[in-house]
Amino acid sequence: MQQKQTALITGASGGIGYELSKLFAADGYNLILVARSTDKLDKLAAELTQAHGINVVVLSKDLSDPKAPTDIFEAVEARKLQVDVLVNNAGFGIQKPFAGADMVETLQMIQLNVITLTMLTRLFLPGMLARKSGRILNIGSTGSFAPVPSMAAYGATKAYVLSFSEALAEELRGSGVTVTALCPGVTYTGFQERSGMFKVGLLRLGGMSAVDVARIGHQAVKRGRVVAVTGLFNQLMTFSMRFAPRPLVRRLSRQMMEG
Repeated sequence: MQQKQTALITGASGGIGYELSKLFAADGYNLILVARSTDKLDKLAAELTQAHGINVVVLSKDLSDPKAPTDIFEAVEARKLQVDVLVNNAGFGIQKPFAGADMVETLQMIQLNVITLTMLTRLFLPGMLARKSGRILNIGSTGSFAPVPSMAAYGATKAYVLSFSEALAEELRGSGVTVTALCPGVTYTGFQERSGMFKVGLLRLGGMSAVDVARIGHQAVKRGRVVAVTGLFNQLMTFSMRFAPRPLVRRLSRQMMEG
């Protein structure tokens, strides 16, 4: 009997991570769910175990803590678990001019969006390479493709996610391990409340549900796609940015953010 594969999903307590957890559970994956909210994770774990007969491990961690990636890896190793799919979903943004943003919070965001993602990838990748099999899904943004005035540091972290994912995907070509960057636009989750995005012009252009975004990401990682931008509007917008003059891209981006 073939052993079930395991997916580790960060930021699984809500939004895109929550929906991805349900999709991988429906595929029969065992899960390792990571987030700060133990109660939410325990509830989700119970629901998925009952619905799909899978094993679910809950790891309650503050992923903005520099020690979190090592702690997670050691917890997985101690349980003798094998991570076949790594989903680096956890992240947050700050919607405020950079000079007025809290520096501690900004550094926590960079730690979570960039360093935690990078460390988890580095820790679990060697095992995948040894097995010649594995999938990594990193959550970027349409902000990965252009500067984001009023969210300057956030946009920079997502630009890193896209560049890192594309380069790593090319390094690993032919290895049996794939890397996918999922780049959603506005997605209706708790992200807007955390980041302060209530009056942003982009919100008036409409967004997508976390269910739809997760479904696109789920299919993209299964197919081994390197970059997946969600929605036709977002695809057209990110494609046009490649050809528009950079001063124009900056101004339009600012107008959309300011409404």
